[in-house]
Order: sequence, then structure tokens, then C-alpha cells
Amino acid sequence: MDISGRTAFVTGAASGLGTATAQALAALGARVAIFDRNAELGEAVARQLGGQFLAVDVADAASAEAAVDAAIAALGTPAVLVNCAGIGTAARIVGRDGPMPLDAFSRIINVNLVGSFNMMRLTAHAMSLATPDSTGQRGVIISTASAAAFDGQIGQAAYAASKGGVVALTLPAARELARFGIRVLAIAPGLFLTPLLEGLPQQVQDSLGASIPHPARLGRPDEFAALVRSMVENDYLNGEVVRLDGALRMAAK
Repeated sequence: MDISGRTAFVTGAASGLGTATAQALAALGARVAIFDRNAELGEAVARQLGGQFLAVDVADAASAEAAVDAAIAALGTPAVLVNCAGIGTAARIVGRDGPMPLDAFSRIINVNLVGSFNMMRLTAHAMSLATPDSTGQRGVIISTASAAAFDGQIGQAAYAASKGGVVALTLPAARELARFGIRVLAIAPGLFLTPLLEGLPQQVQDSLGASIPHPARLGRPDEFAALVRSMVENDYLNGEVVRLDGALRMAAK
């Protein structure tokens, strides 16, 4: 799909993988809607790219509906959605203080899985009403899973479950939305140099990088964005989850 002159939505676009993705799509000539909760960072990214910032809680139906409507009014119907918004906090199912609080588990599921579905359902509906391009396509939806969906570590039960849900969502969504000419994909990144890991001591970053078979380093956000670009441009890629992890297979802990 050629998205030059068309609209792309990116959630979690105020930092990390989301910012790199928004930059890559803007470089292809797309009008980019920057969805995030952080208004200060989100507005800065939007100014840099000549895009539009929308404050949103992706896990909240009303917030997402309002943000999507506003983005369409400002930039037009989206041809691409990339779900990068997500959270991840470590907690054991049974820890020193007893069982993991259910609210802590639900919060991660709501943001990572429900939030991805929430944006998917709203954007897919908007795409379905658009005129298809010359190849019959109306849009591409890409969500962010994780290597943790396949080999989640101790303390990652909630995070791994949320990302496993994103993996499981991808194929049925692709099958269902095929009648509209909408492709659905997901990327499962491994260890990437996002703001969370950038805050760790360099020695810890180096140790994490050394655990990756090849290349033995942390992934760069621009490498994630490059895969997004390839997915958008490759019309025959659909219903697939692609690991982007340097052949990393995480140990139990």
C-alpha cells in the first residue's frame, strides 16, 4: 500500500517505538495522528512531523471514540493504524505480600489488549467506509505484541497474557476484516532501546544486549519502524505475527 498523502494513526506515539513509527510513516508522506496520554511529548512529536496530537486513553471507549473522531475530522480517514501504546510492570502471581492484586493484572490487560482492540474496532470501521484503492485495499492495522507472548518470564504473567492476546487476536481479525480489504498484522519485539530500558545503567543495558544471539545488542526503535513500513508496503502480508528479536528466546528469569 502506498500511503503517501494518506492518513496514519499511531498510538503510544509520544515516545519510543511509537515515535519512531510516526517518523517513518511521515517520511513516506503520510499525515500522522499522534495518539498518546502525554500531551507535552505528544504535541512536540506532532509539531516535528506536521501531524496532529490527540490525547487518548486507549482502554476507554469514550476517550478513544472522541479521539478517533477528532483525528478523522482533522486529517481524514485512516489508511494505517499502528498500536504501540502499552504498559508493563513486573509482579509475581504470588509474591511476598500474597496474591497479585487483581486490579494490577486487569490494568495491564486493559491497556495492552483491550486498548489495542478498542483502537482496532474504531479504526477498522472508519476504514470500511472508505473507497478502496486500485488493489482493493482500504487499510492496514498493525499491533504490538512481544516476545513475552511466547516465552514470558517469571513476574510477567499479566504482560505475557496481554501480549499473547494480541497475538491470538491477529488472525481472526485479519480473516474478518478481509472482506473490507483491511490487512491485520502484529510485531512481537524483543528487547528494544525504549525509554524504559534507556533508564537502566549502561552495564545492565550491555548485559541485556549480550543475551541476544545476533546482533548482540538491544533493538533500535527505527528497526521496529522499518518493519512497520515493510508490512504496510507488502500487500500480500496478512494475518501474521513477526518476531523482531535477534533470535532471542528468554529464559524463565
